[in-house]
Parts: sequence; C-alpha cells; structure tokens
Amino acid sequence: MEILLIEDSRLDAEMTIRALKKNRIANGITHLSNGALALDFLFGTGKYAGRNIQNKPKVILLDLKMPKVNGIEVLAKIKSNDLTKRIPVVVLTSSKENPDVEKCYELGVNSYIVKPVEFENFMNAITSSGMYWMLLNQPPQ
Repeated sequence: MEILLIEDSRLDAEMTIRALKKNRIANGITHLSNGALALDFLFGTGKYAGRNIQNKPKVILLDLKMPKVNGIEVLAKIKSNDLTKRIPVVVLTSSKENPDVEKCYELGVNSYIVKPVEFENFMNAITSSGMYWMLLNQPPQ
C-alpha cells in the first residue's frame, strides 16, 4: 500500500483519488471513510483484525472533520504509537482555524493543507502534495 486516504466526504475522496491517478501517483490507495475505521486498519483491530500491520502506508492523507473519531484524535494515536509514528501524515482539511493548525503541529503532523474550494486549485494541491510525498520525500528505513 502506498497511500492511506482518510476522508468522510465522498466527493473530496473521489476528487483526491482522481487527481492522484491522473498523475500516476495512486498505485496503491486505500480509502477509509472515518477515523474509527482508519485506526482499526492501522492497528489491525475491529473489522481489520488479523491484517498485517507491518504493511504500512508511505503517507496518510487525513481529513480533520469526520464522524466517530475526528482527524485530530487519529493523528494523536498515529504519532504516539511506535508502530506508526514515522508514517508521514498530511492533513487535508477545509479548516483554517488556528487552534486546529497549532494542535496538529503539536501532535507531529508533517504537513497541513487547506483544501482549495475551486476544483482546479484542489486538483493542483493534491497533485503537488502527492508528488512530493510519494516521489521526492525520503522516508526513514
């Protein structure tokens, strides 16, 4: 798996996947619609009990405003666990609220991107981010 997309908006998820595929970045993308499913997936619990948790994504694209478990809670669990803390997390959200930005960086987010409203700008932001994290970034081994 290459990219884990955690996004509750079906439209935003479809546009994100489309932008990544258009630029041949989405070889292995897994989309989960809420934070609870994401945590189960990452830690091999619940619906994903028995999943090989050593098969980690290269990058996580995370929305903040989600039902069940919000993005800040997901980020906190990812960055506080030895198994997942080195996975780059990019927050993709509509929230420009300073407390959200501050909290995410305190928790260890790698990047915070506010989703542009205009379609073309949204596609460009996703493409640029995907290219950086999948092609240019050198993760620890």
